[in-house]
Amino acid sequence: MHPDARIERRLKLRELETLLAVSQTGSMAKAAKLLSVSQPAVSKAIAELEDTLGVPLFDRTAKGVEVTSYGRALIKWASAVFDDIRQGVKEIKFLSDPSSGELRIGATEPMVAGILPAILARLSAHYPRMGFQIIAYGARAQQYRDLHERRIDLTLGRALDPASAEFRTEILFDEPLRVVAGSGNSLVKRRRIKLAELAGEPWTLPYRDTVVGQMITEAFHASGIEVPQTGIICNSVQMHCSLAANGPYLAMLPESLLRFGHFSSLRVLPVDLDIRMTPVGVTVLRNRTINPIVQLFITCAREVARLPAQRKQA
Repeated sequence: MHPDARIERRLKLRELETLLAVSQTGSMAKAAKLLSVSQPAVSKAIAELEDTLGVPLFDRTAKGVEVTSYGRALIKWASAVFDDIRQGVKEIKFLSDPSSGELRIGATEPMVAGILPAILARLSAHYPRMGFQIIAYGARAQQYRDLHERRIDLTLGRALDPASAEFRTEILFDEPLRVVAGSGNSLVKRRRIKLAELAGEPWTLPYRDTVVGQMITEAFHASGIEVPQTGIICNSVQMHCSLAANGPYLAMLPESLLRFGHFSSLRVLPVDLDIRMTPVGVTVLRNRTINPIVQLFITCAREVARLPAQRKQA
């Protein structure tokens, strides 16, 4: 028998659960309380794990325990094991009762204010006992970190590089940016406007180091001008919408936000933006077991994305 196979046969889920508890609490005593077992039982489980693997998983200190590099490596994969088990239990539960289940969704603010409520409303209409946890993200890095660490099941937003080895994205639709103004702005009467003509207008824009901020910068540069320095800089989509709807400000917003959100006071200006836009998609971990609820969400998202745009009243 291969040595690795012997180790695998000796590893127990209870020992891995104890490993995660000690790592989480930083103490054998606290882990014992968390697991409702005795401290000697925790110490014995960790000692048996270390004996099986032949390496120290924790350094014992006066203040508790610290995870070693060996421990961190095992914790990473132990977490994945328990996550896959949870996914399996969810899938069995879903197969026995398709109307129940829970989905943890990470989404960017434009998605939360735009298409995501339409997807959830449609999904809930068919499966009213489904539960959803929504986390809105401003920074894409945190969004994908949480996906990598399995705190969420999927993300909805602008797609990553399709060649990513870690993530897999299902593209839903193209997502252009539109220049918008309030319905009372005199610019809405124009038939055609060049972006360069709007350089002197007051703008409300996101920070340049964001994904959309970089796209907006590219759009202005493609028109031969710099990003306007006067106006308001913030990363709140709600503030952009409010400022544009109620004042003289112009904004650049994703088309799906205008299509699915409730912003009747906003008007799209006839401005062509000469930039390549990243599409919107649903992203999951490439090597993670996909439970049926995730696939239902993707199917429902495709259906919603194909719905005709609602007519806005002038």
